[in-house]
Amino acid sequence: MSTTRPLQNRVAPDGEFHASRARGMLMGNRGGRLHGPDRRLGKRRWASKAWISCVLDFKDRHRVVMGDSYTELFFLDEATALAAGHRPCFECRRKDALAFAEAWARARGQTDRARGAEMDAALHAERLGEKDRVRLGDAPEGVMVRLAWGDALAWRGALFPWSFEGYGPPRPLDPEARALSLTPASVRAVLSSGYRPSVHPTGRL
Repeated sequence: MSTTRPLQNRVAPDGEFHASRARGMLMGNRGGRLHGPDRRLGKRRWASKAWISCVLDFKDRHRVVMGDSYTELFFLDEATALAAGHRPCFECRRKDALAFAEAWARARGQTDRARGAEMDAALHAERLGEKDRVRLGDAPEGVMVRLAWGDALAWRGALFPWSFEGYGPPRPLDPEARALSLTPASVRAVLSSGYRPSVHPTGRL
């Protein structure tokens, strides 16, 4: 087993960075470089409003993680990335990005598909604002919530406890209970408008 300290580039549903050996299903970035030559994070947590999530492998490209370019971030799955405020990348996840943008437009009653800059501006304002409390019965599938016992994914009528390694056994979802929504309001609207996020295999009944 490697004794090398893991990099602080794993993203939790609340958007915070942690050091974990778990890689996850997706990577992404926040518009630029957040680390120094020693591969440690500086004080800032984003370089632009464009926070995206990407596939791990694309066109046989190879990168040195936390090298000379942007800071690579890793997510358990898309539900986690969406909760943290990252939208799908229009280059490596174009099909998902277009579906997300179309659902965004439907949620807002727009006739034209939403553009990246428009979504980024709205999401950034929500990322910096206060988080909402939601009734679990009103939360669409794919929403991440914070409860007294930890963070969980609302999925298939149950609550799946979240961790960097995967989801724990499902717990009952009380539709009348209220919880803090880690997933931004705009993303909840996208989920309610038909967008289906990818979920880690452990999130299965």
